[in-house]
Amino acid sequence: MRVFFDEDVPRKLARFLALHQVATVVSMNWGGIKNGDLLTLIETEGFEVFLTGDKNMAAEQRLEGRSFAVLVMSAINWPIVEPHVDKIVAAIDAALPGTVETIDCGVYLPQSKRTE
Repeated sequence: MRVFFDEDVPRKLARFLALHQVATVVSMNWGGIKNGDLLTLIETEGFEVFLTGDKNMAAEQRLEGRSFAVLVMSAINWPIVEPHVDKIVAAIDAALPGTVETIDCGVYLPQSKRTE
């Protein structure tokens, strides 16, 4: 499966997706491209899954019905995400074109908001 990582997705995650072909904003030279144009490029290039941490994208863009699945991660900070790698991989494996799903992979709390 061809998977595209948005620029906010931890690249370390790619090593757990050995069965998939992973591309990133950097590897595709798509830095600075706005979301609407980025979605069109993802579709044109034939990616099957778009993985992002942008929780606002669903409100800003039409995501349903596209030729690829959109998976939105609840967190993007690697130490928070790492324990949820199996869940993320399973979501990618089960992703269906035209769907938008949120993957619960923890929540990042800044140091000042953490409780002791």
